[in-house]
Amino acid sequence: MIYSMTGFGKGCASSSTRRITAEIKSLNSKQLDLMMRVPPVLREMEVEVRNIIAARLERGKVDMGVTVEMTVPEAPAHLNTEVIADYKRQFEDLSDSLGLPSPADWYTLLMRMPDTLKTETAKLDEEDRKAFCEAVTLAIEALTDFRRAEGAKLYRFFVKKIENIGTLLEAVEPYEQERVPKIRQRLEDQLGRLDSIEFDKGRLEQEMIFYIEKLDVNEEKLRLRSHLNYFLETMGGENDEFIAGQGKKLGFIAQEMGREINTLGSKANHAEIQKIVVKMKDELEQIKEQVLNVL
Repeated sequence: MIYSMTGFGKGCASSSTRRITAEIKSLNSKQLDLMMRVPPVLREMEVEVRNIIAARLERGKVDMGVTVEMTVPEAPAHLNTEVIADYKRQFEDLSDSLGLPSPADWYTLLMRMPDTLKTETAKLDEEDRKAFCEAVTLAIEALTDFRRAEGAKLYRFFVKKIENIGTLLEAVEPYEQERVPKIRQRLEDQLGRLDSIEFDKGRLEQEMIFYIEKLDVNEEKLRLRSHLNYFLETMGGENDEFIAGQGKKLGFIAQEMGREINTLGSKANHAEIQKIVVKMKDELEQIKEQVLNVL
């Protein structure tokens, strides 16, 4: 079964002091492109969590955001008296040296300065670490479920498009059978107009057979049919186990299908077959666009 690279997942876990929420969204990318937004209190675990995500998600443009809520009252803030006194002393020295009047409202001025309040932030303990990893794991699992559901939609889309190309390929057959006699007749009519030129009819027959063989499309049809079957085989069944790396492989198969369709069109020499080839290309382009989303 195929998975999509597109998805969203959310996970929440709690310790005795914090509630941690992780949200992960993913879009298509050739490799894993991970961006994380983690609060400072969890920053020390960023490398560990990156490794967890990389091992589970493999590919995609992944964006993870984490929020932390305190479930117990935070430590109260205290005035940093020493820092405030130092600021006041510096302002008084500045006033004396420049002959400026003293501020009318010392409290407003001083409380605007950095580090005048100090708070004690609870340190990250083992329980918080486990809660963070659990929240990330739950978000990854939710994202994986989303990718699986989207992959099922892609699977049904691809099956329909492959069937459409197969039906169009079968539609080539009746036009192909009438194509060779028409080409032969056209060549004979054109040669019949050249009354003044003598030619070896045996050699002409050989050249005509050679020319018609160059327009034969049986090999292209066989190879295209083989590629269609291989595409379905590579996807597996809708309920089969997931195999990583199928997206790139399906992309390569789609490229080979395009080569055979292009060759079929260049050899067609028939208006109706050319119309069928255009329809095949349209179906294949839709496949190529969606293959980019396959994990």
